[in-house]
Amino acid sequence: MEVKKILYLEDDLEIGRIVKEDLEQRGYFVHWLTSGEGAVEALKDEELVILDVMLPGLDGFTVGQRLKRHHPEVPILMLSARTSVDDKLQGLNFADDYVTKPFHPEELAARIEVLLRRNQRAMPEEIRVGRLIVNLTENRILTQSGEEILLTAKQHQIFMYLLRHPNQILTKEQLYEAVWGASFLEGDKSLMVHIRYLREKIEEQPSEPKIVETIRGIGYRVKL
Repeated sequence: MEVKKILYLEDDLEIGRIVKEDLEQRGYFVHWLTSGEGAVEALKDEELVILDVMLPGLDGFTVGQRLKRHHPEVPILMLSARTSVDDKLQGLNFADDYVTKPFHPEELAARIEVLLRRNQRAMPEEIRVGRLIVNLTENRILTQSGEEILLTAKQHQIFMYLLRHPNQILTKEQLYEAVWGASFLEGDKSLMVHIRYLREKIEEQPSEPKIVETIRGIGYRVKL
């Protein structure tokens, strides 16, 4: 049986220890951090994030938004002692669920199971687009003849972000902020250059792209 991995951000040591121990007894692997610093880099093959709002330094809302930009496919479950509607709405702008403290371990475990099941149904293991077969589980891109296409880190992030938003037109600003984690500056050619090189690797005719389409005046799209 595959062990489900969770990234858990909680600065309260007592609560963190209790939650970590309980989830590990239920068969999960829990990677526990006590602050949001480095959370984006720490999230690798975890399938779910449990995120406390009240963190030292970067607050949970900021951390959650960054995580969702870089890893839109990973569900986020917010934990907070705040019960106001405004706080919940702010969290649910990016989070997939919101649990208020105090909570019962059974409730937390049930919410986790629901999110994991929902996400498993929503994300196929493999996507076929044009001449490509993209294995989302292994992060591999193959041609129909079985040849593997190797991308740079930025090319891979751009392509995967487009794939996780199929048929949706994404602006240059959205793509840049998701991949670079910074605001897009008008006139910056970095995204355009990376997409040009990406097309040279994945398109049969890069000058007439069929996979990564340009929507003139707006941005880019991958149609499935």
